Amino acid sequence: MRLLQLQRLRVDVNTKQRHPLNILTTLQTRRAVGQKSLAVLLDPDKVRQDALVDLLVRTIDYPVDFFLVGGSLVVDYVHREVIDTLRQHRDAPIILFPGNPLHIDPAADAVLFLSLISGRNADFLIGQHVVAAPMLRKSGLEIMPTGYMLVDSGAQTTVSYISGTMPMPSNKPDVAACTAMAGEMLGLKLMYLDAGSGAQRPVPTDMIAAVNRVIDVPLIVGGGIDSAEKARQALYAGADMLVVGNGIERNPDLLPELCAVMQEVNQTVLQD
Repeated sequence: MRLLQLQRLRVDVNTKQRHPLNILTTLQTRRAVGQKSLAVLLDPDKVRQDALVDLLVRTIDYPVDFFLVGGSLVVDYVHREVIDTLRQHRDAPIILFPGNPLHIDPAADAVLFLSLISGRNADFLIGQHVVAAPMLRKSGLEIMPTGYMLVDSGAQTTVSYISGTMPMPSNKPDVAACTAMAGEMLGLKLMYLDAGSGAQRPVPTDMIAAVNRVIDVPLIVGGGIDSAEKARQALYAGADMLVVGNGIERNPDLLPELCAVMQEVNQTVLQD
């Protein structure tokens, strides 16, 4: 049975071309009509190939809209292997979520060009972008300028440690809203509220709602979403895309639960 499922999914990686969709335009269009998206974040350092294939088999019945590949730290550089496996088994767009310029791989479809606007470390606001720019110009990747905001989740995260920045206090939605407004005025095309990998708690719904009210660009929310109810609350608060990673690895039932919530919310939008 598992072999048959894999055969249903398999795509010839040698003939597979970069995804033809303009992903940013897709996200903007979905936001305009209130349609939500689900993305699965794969950290190349943490995901095993056998576990990845098992996950992709499960997405036959519980599909996701996008795959994000990346992390704050890379010990074993296996981005290309992860991307190739995704290409073989799924047709969903692949978006890089880079921690530094070494994580850029032209085999993906797009890249979140992250500016850590919640921090005050110039290297993560613009410094590493200068280093990456020539490489990105030649890569053929769709570049998606993204205002990245790290939110306190109750524990220090890898991105906080690596970037040398403090996360925004979770009880300051007005700070997040003003930060997002500034980022949009600077020309950033996406906003990303992240509690971080392994977060003890997700981004508060009042913060999501506050940011959603003051921006027109799509809003991505990730970190600490380990239940259907947390996903539902984030979506109704204003998240346009949910990003999940560790939660799916720890709880095999989470993916079908999240897909059911996405379907519920999107059907509600259509009915309205």
